[in-house]
Amino acid sequence: MHFAWENNNEVSFVLTLIFFVLLFLPLLFILIKVVKRRAPYIFLTINFVFLLVSYIFTLDAVLILSACVLTAGLMIIFFSNMGDFRAFLANPFKKQPAKTVRFGVERIFDRKELYHQIELTVTSLSKAKIGAIMTFEKNTSLKDIIKNGVPINAPVSSELLATIFYPGTRLHDGAVVIHGNEIIAASVFFTPTTKPFAGKYGSRHRAAIGISEVSDSVTVVVSEETGRISLAVNGQLESVSPENFLRVFENYMSDADEE
Repeated sequence: MHFAWENNNEVSFVLTLIFFVLLFLPLLFILIKVVKRRAPYIFLTINFVFLLVSYIFTLDAVLILSACVLTAGLMIIFFSNMGDFRAFLANPFKKQPAKTVRFGVERIFDRKELYHQIELTVTSLSKAKIGAIMTFEKNTSLKDIIKNGVPINAPVSSELLATIFYPGTRLHDGAVVIHGNEIIAASVFFTPTTKPFAGKYGSRHRAAIGISEVSDSVTVVVSEETGRISLAVNGQLESVSPENFLRVFENYMSDADEE
């Protein structure tokens, strides 16, 4: 096995290491300022370690592969967060709110009361046959998707949800997105699934399945025609009775929390 300092003088070796560090730190700074999820940090750190190790042990194939993966990954991160990058370039040293980066620490709230409010909402909407779709955001951020909706930023309550979905209101169509115990946005439109199904599924149900295919969210749907209650998780749709709704909903939310 050959080492990098055997093929180059010590000065060249040290300068190359400094170059790696000077490349890594600015990229990490930019990602912290711009990206609101931790996956890119992990991606950047792992690639940096592979680059450094492959250079030290003169693993040219691994070095080239790591460089290609890093370049492709940075391009994906850039294009998926282009709006945030523009804001950063306009004012790179603007202070960000403390909650910009989420590492799984959520504001403490009464989860049992939240589920009770959701149960009240769903059962009352089901009895009245009022259509509704509510998506509960988990680890996968829906920030880019909810941009097409109307910001609400209000605590979850059965009265507010019933008002939003009441037929004739401007926010009736589309989904409500909930994070923790807060309604983030209403009238959000998801890309419906393209999977074929044997039964008849309306636009709300297809939208619910669609968002569950691209995120770890839990989505509750109430049919406008029949009042039927369904939950969409991991690309699957499950019908539940009003009596069993709370138990099934809690199980799905518990599974998502553990993941």
